[in-house]
Amino acid sequence: MAVWGCGPVGLFAVQSAFLMGAKRVIAIDHFPHRLELARKFGAETINFEESKTYEALMDMTGGIGPDAVIDAVGLEAHGFFVDNVVDQIKASMFLGTDRIHSIRQAIVACRKGGRVSMPAVYGGIVDKFPLGAFMEKGLTLKTGQTHVQHYMPALLTAIMEGKIDTTFLISHRLPLEQAPEGYKMFHDKQNEVTKIVLKPGMDLALAA
Repeated sequence: MAVWGCGPVGLFAVQSAFLMGAKRVIAIDHFPHRLELARKFGAETINFEESKTYEALMDMTGGIGPDAVIDAVGLEAHGFFVDNVVDQIKASMFLGTDRIHSIRQAIVACRKGGRVSMPAVYGGIVDKFPLGAFMEKGLTLKTGQTHVQHYMPALLTAIMEGKIDTTFLISHRLPLEQAPEGYKMFHDKQNEVTKIVLKPGMDLALAA
């Protein structure tokens, strides 16, 4: 399995994949601290700024491609790729809305007969979707918002039993008064931020 994006959604996808029996998980991102978190859970990693993702995946899977792929990036894909630049230009001219480099790449890389999961958020109109590759490979697509009420009991049980760790994701704890600074930090991806816990009445001296 390969996971695009090692933000909170992607990192939990990595952890969940192993919990559900995956033998190998390959995590793709370009932030070193996020890739390191993925490796702590046993994932192999690809830094797309250092390697070409498709070629790396083919090398790691014997030229077949991952059995399943997860797009945990969504409409704001980053990276200086031709299709991504075109998407940004179209968005600025109101000819499109989303930058879908990750899902394009995931579909192209997935093995024939594989599964494509898209929990990442998309908001509107896209083009250059590799529909031909999707059809010719016989891929299955699963997408949509998570059914929280359905999965919550099992997930809470797994957390209480120690099968899932959620605390690893907390990189900063701040008083509620510093919420604007926290949001800016997350938006600008400063200080190796992953998730911020805001606590009312927290002593400023304890903020970290």
